[in-house]
Amino acid sequence: MNVLAAGPFIDWEELTGQSKFVVDIVSIPIFSAIAGLITNWTGVIMLFAPVRFTGFYVPGLKSVFPYLPRKVQILPIFAPDGVLGFQGFIPCRAEKMASLIVDKSIARIGGIGDFYLELNPDKLAERLADAARPQIRQLTTEVIESEHPQLWSSLPGSVRESVLRTVDAELPQISRKAFAKIGENIDDLLDVKLMTINHLRNNPEVLRDIIQGMAVPELKFMVRIGALGFLFGIPLALYLSWVHTAHPPILSAIPGWLTVLVGAAMIGVLVNIIAIKVVFEPGEPRPRWRYLWKQGLFPKRQYEASAQLAQMLSVEVLTVANFSHELLHGASGDKTLAFIQEAVAEEARRILGPVATSVGRNLGVVHFDVLERKAGVAVVDFAPAVFEDAKFNKKKAKKIEKFATEKFRELPPEEFGEMLYAAIEQDAWLLYAHGGALGLLVGGLHILIFGA
Repeated sequence: MNVLAAGPFIDWEELTGQSKFVVDIVSIPIFSAIAGLITNWTGVIMLFAPVRFTGFYVPGLKSVFPYLPRKVQILPIFAPDGVLGFQGFIPCRAEKMASLIVDKSIARIGGIGDFYLELNPDKLAERLADAARPQIRQLTTEVIESEHPQLWSSLPGSVRESVLRTVDAELPQISRKAFAKIGENIDDLLDVKLMTINHLRNNPEVLRDIIQGMAVPELKFMVRIGALGFLFGIPLALYLSWVHTAHPPILSAIPGWLTVLVGAAMIGVLVNIIAIKVVFEPGEPRPRWRYLWKQGLFPKRQYEASAQLAQMLSVEVLTVANFSHELLHGASGDKTLAFIQEAVAEEARRILGPVATSVGRNLGVVHFDVLERKAGVAVVDFAPAVFEDAKFNKKKAKKIEKFATEKFRELPPEEFGEMLYAAIEQDAWLLYAHGGALGLLVGGLHILIFGA
C-alpha cells in the first residue's frame, strides 16, 4: 500500500486500481476547490452577519484587553466588559461607511444648502400647510387659550372667526417663511453626515441591505471564484508526486501531511486575496499585462451600482422623515425651533396685534413672547406626523434618488469603489486568516480520508 494514497480507512489505490499520482491529481484539486468555495462563501457571510454583536462573557478578558495590540483591539470580536464574539465587518464599520458615503457624494456639491434645495422647501411648506389646515382652527384656539383664556373668551364670536380665517388664509405664507428661515441657516441646522452616521449605526440592518443590494453580482463572484482553488490544487498535487518519486535531499524530509496542510492553508488565503483584488482593484482601467481583469468589477459597474445605492439611500436614509427629525430633534433642534418661532412670531404679531391692542386695556398685557413660543412648539410637535407620511416620502424619494445617482456617477471609479472597500480593508487580514484556518481544516480532512 502506498502511504500517500492510503487513508486510515480505505486503500484508494487498491479500491480504484489507479496509481497514487492519479489519486492525488484528482482528489487534491477537488478538495482545494471545496476549501476555496467554503472559504469565500463563509467570508461573504462574515461581511454581513451577525448584524448585531453576538458573544459571551470571558473571565479576565476585560483585564487583558488594554494590553492587546491596537490592531487586535479594533477587531469586531470584542465588546465592552470582557465580552468575546463577532459582528459582521460591514455593520461593525457602519460609522466609517456612512462617513465615506456622505463625504464622497453629498459633501462634494459644495454645501448642504444645495441638497436642501433639491428637497424643494416650498413644496415642503405647502405640504405642511395643507396637512395643518384641517386642524389649524383647533391649534390656534389651543395656543391662545393655553396662555390667555380670558383674551380669547372675551372676544366677540365674529372677531374670533375673523382671526381664525386670517390664520387659515395666511397659513401657506407662515409655513413658507418658516422653511425660508430654515433654508437660510441650513448649514448650521442640519448635519447630514451626523444624521447618516447615527441612522446607520442605530440601524445596521439598513446598511447591510444597502450594501447587499448594490453589490449582488460582486458578492456572487466572490463566492464562485473560490472554485479557483481547483487550479491551485494541481501544482500542489504535482509537487507531492515529485517529492515522492524524486526524493530531493531537503524537501523529502518535510512530512507529506505538513505539506498538504500548509498548501491547503495557502490556497484558502490566496482565493480570498484574489476575490477581493478582482472585485475592487484597479479603480481605473489598466493594461492587461498589469491586471488580467483590467478593472475591478465593482468600479467597472459604477453606473449601475450608483443607481442601486442611491435608490436604497433615498428610501432608507436620505428621507424627508429623517431630515425633519434631524432638524427638529437633532443636535441643533433648539436652533430650528428658534427660527420657526421667529417666523411664526412675525405673523402672530401681525394677525393678533390689533386684537390684543383693542382688548389689552381691560385684560392687561398680552405676552406675545409666550404665545410665539407656544405656537413654535405646536408646529414642531405637528410636523413629524406630516413628514413621516409613507406616500409623501416615497414621492420625495424619487427626487433624492435622481440627485444622489448623479453624484455617485460623477465620482472617480476608484473613489466609488472605496466606499465599499473601506469597510473590508481594515479587517481584510482577518478574512485571510479565516481562509487559512478553513484551508487547514479541509487539508486535515483530506489527510483523514486519503492519508498523508
